[in-house]
Amino acid sequence: MEQIAELQKMLDASERIVFFGGAGVSTESGIPDFRSTDGLYHQKYPYPPETMLSHTFYRQHTEEFFDFYRDKLLYPEAKPNAAHKKLAELEQAGKLTAVVTQNIDGLHQAAGSKNVFELHGSVLRNYCETCGKFYPEEEVLNSNGVPRCSCGGIIKPDIVLYEEGLNQEILEGAVQAIAEADMLIIAGTSLAVYPAAGLIRFYHGNRLVLINKSSTSADGDAALVLHEPVGEVLAKLK
Repeated sequence: MEQIAELQKMLDASERIVFFGGAGVSTESGIPDFRSTDGLYHQKYPYPPETMLSHTFYRQHTEEFFDFYRDKLLYPEAKPNAAHKKLAELEQAGKLTAVVTQNIDGLHQAAGSKNVFELHGSVLRNYCETCGKFYPEEEVLNSNGVPRCSCGGIIKPDIVLYEEGLNQEILEGAVQAIAEADMLIIAGTSLAVYPAAGLIRFYHGNRLVLINKSSTSADGDAALVLHEPVGEVLAKLK
């Protein structure tokens, strides 16, 4: 409880909080992460997940890509958990200026957060590669094989695949928010995926908080480290 009290104190003293989150933020909503013991990297597929979620694989094995994508990346039943809800509350109270997320599930917005930088895109947005027509998640989820637009083009999810670059506008917005923050909370991420993990270097304040079940490379730089589930921690805050 001492750590929660310390976190609360830091929160109360801050006015420009930025939350930077990874897969561990959504695991409490029933969405498995990639790197945990029961995550995607420990399941058996004909190819490693990085390969199946790469731009090359998408182009060369499109049908297999979509089979894997529908099976492992779409969780339409998932609901925001305590972490998502608390962050939306903090934003509404004028304390939190931005959420920067590596997740593609749209749960921050579902909880009510407005200023969200989705570094890796969102499964909720899908576009025809030929004519640009927008399609919701259900269109891809309920399709068989390769989802096609009425014009015949492939409907591609608006997510950043391996080998693809991040959206520069979103990246710059995230960098600016972190650079201007007086408190940075990093949660639910192993800080192993670049370039996203490199964003931490743009924070220049002295209230760096790390909430993650396992240790990260940045633990030594943090003012406060909690090795607990994100939702459980944030739910205890006033």
